[in-house]
Amino acid sequence: MITELLADLDAESRDLDAIVDGADWSVPTPAEGWTVGHQIGHLMWTDKAAILAITDPEAFQAQPLTADVVDRTAAEAALLPDLLELWRDGRAALQEHLAQASGKIVWFGPPMSPASMATARIMETWAHGQDVADALGVVREPTPRLKHVCHIGVRTMGFAFLLNGLAVPTDEVRVELAGPGGEVWAWGPEDAENRVSGPALDFAWLVTQRRNRKVLAIEAVGPVAQEWVPIAQAFAGPPGGGR
Repeated sequence: MITELLADLDAESRDLDAIVDGADWSVPTPAEGWTVGHQIGHLMWTDKAAILAITDPEAFQAQPLTADVVDRTAAEAALLPDLLELWRDGRAALQEHLAQASGKIVWFGPPMSPASMATARIMETWAHGQDVADALGVVREPTPRLKHVCHIGVRTMGFAFLLNGLAVPTDEVRVELAGPGGEVWAWGPEDAENRVSGPALDFAWLVTQRRNRKVLAIEAVGPVAQEWVPIAQAFAGPPGGGR
């Protein structure tokens, strides 16, 4: 499983690499205050953090995390003249470490298995890639790799409730999504009263908070589903402001 995940992570990274290579990295993206360079700088910094979490979990947990760490490190990285090469080298190194890792990996959110970490890196690469694509006027064709983004979006439902100071629901939710090839991706019991459905791309935009909920073709049925959809997020950290 980890081999296939790492192959998809590499493919997602290469697709974004092809978009930014030769582009103007000073162009603002939809993330307030972030340029294309900030987006790639954040991915590079996060890859380095993941490597540290795998190789030296005590050092990872001991590092000071100020409220501005994400914005500050992205801004610092955006100024590096060799950022593209650093990102390429870092993501390749992380894939090697993930291929050899075992057990849980400490992280900013709950600890994760190597497979979950790889899935999270696919999700974040795709999400920040969306910001870059929007900034540069690039329309990306959805790929089967969207399933990883949707998967982590489903699996973090309870985490999203906790982040928003809400009790984690005990009722399960059925999620049925239409993949880019017309296939159906589903999670949860078929007979669940709470249901979320729609295009996989729209659900990926929802859980990465890259599009406003009002423009997405996502249907929520049942009280738990209706409460979850507005706060859904697939990323660690505090709740985002959305778009």
